[in-house]
Amino acid sequence: MKHIAIVDDEAALRENLSYALNKEGYRVSVYPNGQAAWEARQDDSPDLYLLDILMPRMDGIEFCRLLRRNDTRTPVIFLSSRDEELDRVLGLETGGDDYIGKPFSVRELLARIKAVLRRADGIGQGEPPIDVGPLKLDPDSYKASWNDEALVFTLSEYRLLSELARSPGTVRTRSALYSSAFPEDKFINERAVDSHIKRIRRKLEVAGAPKNILETIYGLGYRLRIED
Repeated sequence: MKHIAIVDDEAALRENLSYALNKEGYRVSVYPNGQAAWEARQDDSPDLYLLDILMPRMDGIEFCRLLRRNDTRTPVIFLSSRDEELDRVLGLETGGDDYIGKPFSVRELLARIKAVLRRADGIGQGEPPIDVGPLKLDPDSYKASWNDEALVFTLSEYRLLSELARSPGTVRTRSALYSSAFPEDKFINERAVDSHIKRIRRKLEVAGAPKNILETIYGLGYRLRIED
């Protein structure tokens, strides 16, 4: 039974989502703010967080930053008001896997939860290692390195980079890249691709990779460039 944590300061929303998720067979914990969720995490770690952005006593952005310092695997879906576009982008760039705008369809949210959980369970599965020059990826062990320096990615970042590394030099559109990296997710989120790519690029550059290794092809998408 998968365990989902709902972290939101709206009591009615927590109650409604908890009811819907329980009906789907999930174990559910609810918290009114990030501080309460973080303290509870020390004793019981959920399989996925539904995380509101604006909350008192540690908001969603701060919680996600704190989580990603030690945990890159547990998926995070941000819940945000439709007029909080900048906050949604910041949430993704902080390490969130997806977002859904309030008000939202519970059916759509359930579909996103199932997709993100399948995504988290899909790492490995006997896939062969990927070697592209200094970049090495081993999907079976979820390891990555640049010039033998270890890299740490979230699950979403890892799967996107793996897709680009399978066809270096080839331009991949955002929608095609998303569909290939996350075939279990029917909701194409091109903004999420942009945010994840920014984080991947930043991590590669910190490890010594060229600044243009993940090249943006304006109007099309992205490609992985490995110089000879």
